[in-house]
Amino acid sequence: MGLEEDTMILNKMSELILSEMPKAEYSSIFNDFVESEFFLIDGDSLLVTCICEKSLKKGQELHFFYLVERYLVDLISKGGQFAIIFFKDAEYAYFNFPELLSVRTALILHLQHNSTIDVRTQFSGCLSQEWENFLEESYPYFLIVADEGLNQLQTHLFNFLIIQSWAMKVNAVLSSGQTPDILRLYAYFMPSKYNNQMFLKQNKKKIENAYKALIEQLKECRVSAFKPFFGNLRWNNMMEEAYETISLLKQLWPEGSDIRRVLCVTSCSLSLRMYHHFLENRKKTISDQKTNIQQLLAAPACHRQRFSARLLYFIQVEKNCLSLQVMEDLCKLHCLSVVFRLHLPLSQRACTRVITSHWIKDIQTFLNMKNCCDYFILNNINIFEFWNLNLIHLCDLNDELLLKNIAFYYENENDQGLHLNLGNAIMKDYEYLWNAVSELVREFDVGKPFPLRTTKLNFLKKNPLPIKDTSKEKMPNLGFIPVSSELVDMFVGDILKDLPFLKRDDPIVTSLAKHKEFDELVHWHSHRPLSDDYDRTKCQYDEKSRDPYYLRNVQKYHVFQRFYGSSLESVSSKIIVTQDVKPKKNSEPKSKKANVTKAEIIARENKKRLFVKEEQKEENKWNVLSYSIKEEMKENLNSGIQSLEDFLKSCKSNLVKYQVEMVGLTACLKAWKEHCRSQEEGETTKDLSIAVQMMKRIHSLLEKYPEHLQEQDLQLIARCLKYLGFDELAGSLYPTQVAEDGIKEKKKKKYSVGIGPVRFQLQYMGHYLIRNERKDPDPRVPDFIPDTWQRELLDVVDNNESAVIVAPTSSGKTYASYYCMEKVLKESNEGVVVYVAPTNALVNQVAATVQNRYTKNMPNGECLCGVFTREYRRDALNCQVLITVPACLEILLLAPHRQKWVKRIRYVIFDEVHCLGGEIGAEIWEHVLVMVRCPFLALSATISNPEHLTEWLQSVKWYWKHADSIIEENIASKRNVGNRANFHKDYFQMKQSYKVRLVLYGERYNDLEKHICSVKHDDIYFDHFHPCAALTTDHIERYGFPCDLVLSPRETIQLYDTMFEFWEGWPRAQELCPENFIHFKNKIVIKKMDARKYEESLKTELTNWIKNGNVEEAKMVLRNLRSTPVSSSENMIKMFPLLVEKLRKMEKLPALFFLFKLGTVEQSARAVSTFLKMKQERERPPKADKEAHDMANKLRKVKKSIEKQKIIFCRWCLIESNSQEKTDVRTCWKTRSRPIGRCIFL
Repeated sequence: MGLEEDTMILNKMSELILSEMPKAEYSSIFNDFVESEFFLIDGDSLLVTCICEKSLKKGQELHFFYLVERYLVDLISKGGQFAIIFFKDAEYAYFNFPELLSVRTALILHLQHNSTIDVRTQFSGCLSQEWENFLEESYPYFLIVADEGLNQLQTHLFNFLIIQSWAMKVNAVLSSGQTPDILRLYAYFMPSKYNNQMFLKQNKKKIENAYKALIEQLKECRVSAFKPFFGNLRWNNMMEEAYETISLLKQLWPEGSDIRRVLCVTSCSLSLRMYHHFLENRKKTISDQKTNIQQLLAAPACHRQRFSARLLYFIQVEKNCLSLQVMEDLCKLHCLSVVFRLHLPLSQRACTRVITSHWIKDIQTFLNMKNCCDYFILNNINIFEFWNLNLIHLCDLNDELLLKNIAFYYENENDQGLHLNLGNAIMKDYEYLWNAVSELVREFDVGKPFPLRTTKLNFLKKNPLPIKDTSKEKMPNLGFIPVSSELVDMFVGDILKDLPFLKRDDPIVTSLAKHKEFDELVHWHSHRPLSDDYDRTKCQYDEKSRDPYYLRNVQKYHVFQRFYGSSLESVSSKIIVTQDVKPKKNSEPKSKKANVTKAEIIARENKKRLFVKEEQKEENKWNVLSYSIKEEMKENLNSGIQSLEDFLKSCKSNLVKYQVEMVGLTACLKAWKEHCRSQEEGETTKDLSIAVQMMKRIHSLLEKYPEHLQEQDLQLIARCLKYLGFDELAGSLYPTQVAEDGIKEKKKKKYSVGIGPVRFQLQYMGHYLIRNERKDPDPRVPDFIPDTWQRELLDVVDNNESAVIVAPTSSGKTYASYYCMEKVLKESNEGVVVYVAPTNALVNQVAATVQNRYTKNMPNGECLCGVFTREYRRDALNCQVLITVPACLEILLLAPHRQKWVKRIRYVIFDEVHCLGGEIGAEIWEHVLVMVRCPFLALSATISNPEHLTEWLQSVKWYWKHADSIIEENIASKRNVGNRANFHKDYFQMKQSYKVRLVLYGERYNDLEKHICSVKHDDIYFDHFHPCAALTTDHIERYGFPCDLVLSPRETIQLYDTMFEFWEGWPRAQELCPENFIHFKNKIVIKKMDARKYEESLKTELTNWIKNGNVEEAKMVLRNLRSTPVSSSENMIKMFPLLVEKLRKMEKLPALFFLFKLGTVEQSARAVSTFLKMKQERERPPKADKEAHDMANKLRKVKKSIEKQKIIFCRWCLIESNSQEKTDVRTCWKTRSRPIGRCIFL
């Protein structure tokens, strides 16, 4: 019954995994921020995958290690952070493959000693408790594992590993089918789903029993596999024999040695001793059996036939068993092959002949025994801990191809008179090794080093062609086809001299088309004029058409675009006027100010009067609205504050804003006092949202309008701080006796928020903290005061430089692109700005924004903004701002008949330039970036290596600088007076800079907090997820905190509290307490930069905990920060409408949902639509149909009444209606002088 249950659960596991494989997503397992993702690699899966590589031949261990290292180096070069796991139980699967047993052990030792890769070998199996604890602590993103082993038993082991990983919420990535490119690694990704997680929990006992039965079966395989080699010697006996052999070698070679020499000597000696032991046991066994057989021969004839088969078996065994001298000869050849590997360079070993013959059966058996001995020796390698053992060449312990070549020589070529001169160095080394073998084998004499062959037995089978014959294969001529191209010659340069080229009379060349210049103007098959993708793209509007209907549609389109753009941002349209740009002359700066003209003085005075007028207008507006807002704040503070902030957004005068903020502060203080007084005795919970609004007003007054504050204002602010319980801050702002006026000592506790001012601001006001902003305006930007990094962007555009701009979303980096557009639009009507966006949706959005922002009177046939995508184009070549996608810009740049337009390009703006490292279309981004010769702006929020990108783009710019200088010299030398002006206009009107700047800004305008959405009791819940919960102590120790892991102020406070809780004796607890932190000391207003410094201090302190030995405390901190989301078996598509409804109730809509499959997007949209329809039906009143019918009747009656009124009105109209053929131009008595086509009342 147990065997049937085990087989059944193994089949279920296989079926579950096989059912998930077709659903696996083939995608990149590396993302842009790969340093944040720690993953695991199953070492045995890696071994099996590389062993099954088609290019690997049997016995080529060095090539196997190369395949492993190539794969791991590729992972590391892509930024992968991983650990390799070798389970102890997985070793049992290799005892049926003795040649791989030693390879696996050597691989583990090689990775541990010759690389910096984290290799873990302490886990007994994938179901062990220590492995489960490791997964909980390390929190890997996925595990790379094989889906198929060398046999069925190993496949079951891999299945157990996949099932257990899913149960621990670790995704599985298949090692087979992986495809790497320069930036990414594509593989089959099988996520840990709810049903997969529950499979192990529901069948835990059965799976554990099946795993134990499988391991027992593998152990039996080990016994059966070792018995033919070592007879009655047990596993522990062999380990002791290996240990004894190594100990003897340490006495023989006290100075140390290389691992290849050590393994050769110890393995050969141990193999010979084991084989000698095998022969002795066999002789004894055969002797006993012969005695029994002789007794049976004397038995009656009826019993002889029964034992005749046994008699023949023992006679055959005695005949086929090879002597010890034969094995000694084989060990000598092996020692010689090791010496060859010590002396021959890889270039010579690569020329080794391919011997196709196989070992004879008994030799192969001995080699398997030797491989087992290699395994025992390598397993005892820790004995050499205090011995000088060089482990560098663990990857080159065996070379079967070289050994076969040596055996083939001594069996065939040496007898034919072909003498092999080994040389003194090789002979001495060989003698040294064989003498060491003789010393280690003490039970019998193994003979002298020479001659190498004392027996005549052929080790290799006699094949018709023992050597792979490649001499008769005719190698084709290899080389490049000669072509003549100036572009290729210029781009490649001197590299062509070192490349092989075919001769022109070579058959390969002559078989191609005849030489000719490709100057056709028509397609070869249809004889139609040549065209490109621009011509083939659908033109939405005909630029030259003057059809009224067409012009009306164009007008509608522009109106819609401006409406769409105004809905995207609240920016008023700006009229652009072309200005004459005068070239700057290199003159010395004047010490005296230039004389101000009368016109400038008048303009300045007008501007001042306009500002005073606007300020007075806003003040009057506030006087009108203030009463209603005050009353609204009395009734509902939150609603009133919202109205107050809406007014602040539309107000520009600082004086008026100051007055508004003071009114808001007074209202908040009054509301706070009333709220605290209304609390019952003993009630401690308070509505801190009122206190938050009060502190927000204080922040604004002290930071934004300090010049308007009077003494009574400071007194009011100090009083507010006193009511909140922030006595020290109130005392620092204003004398204490004034601040305490009206507040009795015993009432302080009633009004206080109960925590310190710093903790209060960090914990409850994180999203209101003020950024460090400059207060000096920039004349180039009248709308707002740009930060320092934004001014650098403006300088880049003013200097015609290029820049890579990396800043978070909504930080203001896109403003530089609009400043660039405005600059080019003002310069002339000829210059073009190209805005490159990755998707059509973003193209449409940017086009609408540009049309809403700018208005300009363009010459006939020209327009301000155009669009070109693969689906449609509009005004693409007759606009000044072209919005397009990379593929379409590439079409225009490469089209020969578009080069006149290309020369007009003044700037190219690449938005979302991180698509350069994407999975689809990345090469097009690269092509366009290389081909663009004008300055550019590359914008992105998620580039992990901006320095490398900037360096590469700078090298491209240096290339174009060199090319432009050559063109300039050539044309300048050839031009004449007649074409001088044209050349100057084409190339030097806009003198560009070839410098590429890198502008980095890492601070977000708003902090992001993560939450995990889970389903509990058929409802949606959001659990806060602390970013540090995604880290482990190992990750922090090795790599530190990821650069993209940023904490909000509230999360920073949470981190400190958790650190304080789990280490009572923390030495720096008081120093890093929020109220005592040096950057917070005596500050009324805590800014974002102050909070960021506090965050960095806590991160550094937690890192020091780990480095200084307090790892357990750090683990408890990280473990406590983790939330425990509840998994659900509910279909997430069905639960999606509930998520939207929950967000609506939380007032969190609109929201963005990132779904990466189009089918999932459509299913989610349908689910929401169905949900809303059902909700509408549920909430529909019972008499809704009757009411709708009655309303329709009323509307019908009203419509008839209106028609009657129209007839009455039109009797007063002076309209000639005697004949239908008369003119249609009519005049109504109400609009006497205006001719109309129809009466305005009709």
